[in-house]
Amino acid sequence: MKLDAFDYHLPPERIAARPAEPRESARLLVLPAQGEFEHRAINDLPDLIEPGDLLILNDTRVIPARAYGHKASGGKVEFLLERLLDADRALCHIKSSRSPKVGATLYMQGGATLEVVGRAGALFELELRESATPGGLLGWLEAHGHMPLPTYIERADDDQDRHDYQTVFARREGAVAAPTAGLHLTEALLERLRDKGVETTFVTLHVGAGTFQPVRSETIEAHEMHREWTEVPETAVEAVAAARRRGGRVLAIGTTAVRAIETAARAHPERATQGEIGPFVGDTQLFLYPGQPLRVIDAMLTNFHLPRSTLLMLVSAFAGRERVLAAYHEAIERGYRFYSFGDAMFIEACAGIEAAETA
Repeated sequence: MKLDAFDYHLPPERIAARPAEPRESARLLVLPAQGEFEHRAINDLPDLIEPGDLLILNDTRVIPARAYGHKASGGKVEFLLERLLDADRALCHIKSSRSPKVGATLYMQGGATLEVVGRAGALFELELRESATPGGLLGWLEAHGHMPLPTYIERADDDQDRHDYQTVFARREGAVAAPTAGLHLTEALLERLRDKGVETTFVTLHVGAGTFQPVRSETIEAHEMHREWTEVPETAVEAVAAARRRGGRVLAIGTTAVRAIETAARAHPERATQGEIGPFVGDTQLFLYPGQPLRVIDAMLTNFHLPRSTLLMLVSAFAGRERVLAAYHEAIERGYRFYSFGDAMFIEACAGIEAAETA
């Protein structure tokens, strides 16, 4: 399938630089399994979810993963953590005029020094050698790091982003990008859902910087998906099984929750045939696109995604490429706000999607 089948034009003014305030006031485009689009608000979400349904939430917590410093030569460097290896070592992206060599020392904000101890493709392995801040790499980043806003948000991060770019249920540190659909949910909204009889469970997928990598191959099938650490615990397995027994739907809050659950389904194909999952811990490279159907998720809440992105392809696998792009075009015409701090869609699985859409 050609990459340009997932292209669309977005006027720059449609990119949200800040979230809606309050969060529940964000707009919500509803894409039902059948029928016309609906235009609602996040505050209406409890009207779209039934008692006995199960919400899957990704409890990853965004690290202030971007920091700045210089090399011994004085050349500036920008550090972006990709994955913690232990308390003092991590795989990172380094942006500088010339890539540092193994053995080089980087002098960072807050008086920290990092040594380049290895390299794996585009990633550098760095070790914290000295820091005036306790707590290893995480302690240093919490004190001196910056929230890693996507590059399409053309402003510097500030203290407000420490709140805005974090879900209210974040608890497991490790992400360098937010699971953005979850940003719409407040404690009050979650309480309304609980009062209605909606169940919740948690998975973890530490979103990496690779989520923003462009697809460079002409055909999407040739794309190699980035790796992200994922855990689907037994509590989530049991919650999905219980939802199936009571006839409830399994709803994902965001594409990261989709990928976690669908990874666990593929790790246990004997359960996936019943719409259930098994436990999973490890890296996922699951790439969902038209022709790769979802096996467990019945509906999802998701933001609007970049053109030609793997996230747009995932949503298209769920609801059909042509229908999703038609919804995007209508959202643009009606002035919806896009991307991480933008508005959202509530999408029900569309039966009858062809096994392989072509364009």
